[in-house]
Amino acid sequence: MPETEALLPRFRAAHTQVLGVSVDSVYSHANWARDLGGISFPLLSDFEPKGGMAKSYGLYLDGPGITDRATVVIDSEGVVRYAASVGPGGRRTIADLAAECEKVDAQASGLPDLPTGSGIDGVLYVKSKCGPSRSALLARDNLHLDSIAVKNVSEDPAAHKELIEAAGKDQAPCLVSGGEAVLEAEQIVARLAAAAAPLP
Repeated sequence: MPETEALLPRFRAAHTQVLGVSVDSVYSHANWARDLGGISFPLLSDFEPKGGMAKSYGLYLDGPGITDRATVVIDSEGVVRYAASVGPGGRRTIADLAAECEKVDAQASGLPDLPTGSGIDGVLYVKSKCGPSRSALLARDNLHLDSIAVKNVSEDPAAHKELIEAAGKDQAPCLVSGGEAVLEAEQIVARLAAAAAPLP
């Protein structure tokens, strides 16, 4: 996942929305993302009915009750343009997947460049060595929301004081925008995603 996070700007430039899908529950996904220090792209739960989406792509393994480790690239018309499996324990090369998305994008015509998000401004307060802070920061960076300033309250005493004044408590991450303080990482990511320009 860190490699995918690092290459998100490349996927975005190829007009690609990265999604992670598994048969695990949303709670399992949340814990897994937290253990990784945060993930800034959506994780979809193919939990009920178990493997329903995977079965539609022929990727559900009935015996162990899991999905095959596979990648599917779907174009803007809903057509599968690339699919590959590395098996349940296999490893993917994310740069190769980005290259496949770039090929699909190059064959498309008339797609505009993705705009940088500018539908929100404010300050994102974060803490060092904090998984939820990392998740919120990755979302801000990958959505190109440069209008959101970032202040690390672990390193900046003045920012720490600002956070407490704005939020009424010492809790980060915290997004302060339009006079409102949003304190939970999941809500911050949702707010940032809603403010960013949508994919064409």
